[in-house]
Amino acid sequence: MKTGDNQREPLAVHVRGLRMRYGPTDVLRGVDLTVGPGEVVALLGPNGAGKTTTVEVLEGFRRRSAGDVRVLGVDPDRGDEAWRARLGVVLQSWRDHGRWRVRELLSYLALLHRPYRERVFDPDELIGLVGLADRAHARLGTLSGGQRRRVDVAVGLVGHPDLLFLDEPTVGFDPAARRAFHELVRRLPGTAILLTTHDLAEAEKLADRIVVLVAGRVVADGTADELAARFAGEAEVRYRLGGEAHVVTVPDATRYVRELFAEHGPAVADLEVRRASLEDAYLALVRESEAVAA
Repeated sequence: MKTGDNQREPLAVHVRGLRMRYGPTDVLRGVDLTVGPGEVVALLGPNGAGKTTTVEVLEGFRRRSAGDVRVLGVDPDRGDEAWRARLGVVLQSWRDHGRWRVRELLSYLALLHRPYRERVFDPDELIGLVGLADRAHARLGTLSGGQRRRVDVAVGLVGHPDLLFLDEPTVGFDPAARRAFHELVRRLPGTAILLTTHDLAEAEKLADRIVVLVAGRVVADGTADELAARFAGEAEVRYRLGGEAHVVTVPDATRYVRELFAEHGPAVADLEVRRASLEDAYLALVRESEAVAA
């Protein structure tokens, strides 16, 4: 993206050499991370990898031990209210007051954002986007877990953030609600998103880029297809030829199948191609990186 004068729009997140130490323990060991304007980046990693600590540093909730960090061009340690109003945060769990009504809460939060934001979501529009139109006047304490999660998402979006942090955003969602949420994320042009999730299918569906964090270090950074090709190995091709079953692993399944049909044509039956997946790549990366760290 361009902002004029042939200068690129600043990165939403720019991190170099981020370190966090608790006593003698290094939790983050030189993390480098970028999120471009309007880009969706998924931060993946096993429990204890340092994902939550990284995000808390970026949000300004935790002071780092070392490293250069800029979020929307500002050091989070020096972020003011105007800077915070540009962020949206969806935590895994939000300790709200159960007596708030859904529309009442979002209207109040919209008022808090208005001094700092040109655009603020209309509460009724936002309630419709997260699928709670029929619960707009319900007290939060009466909502189901999935409905409360939708309120969490609405709270993060109310200020039309330039950067949105999503921490396991669809926990508790049924399949229909999850699909609706994914569609909502795609309707947020211009909003950069940093997503942490254990749902690899969700990461693959939503993220432009995936960053894998293991033992406090970034061990991979790329698209889902790039990671699968780089770390998960070859594709598996299964077929029957002349009544005999064949299973082969090949680096380029498309080329192999093309040559197979060029040679044998209709004699090939029951063809099945299993390409390396993001899950394959992620598991291989975690196993390898944890073995090295040990």
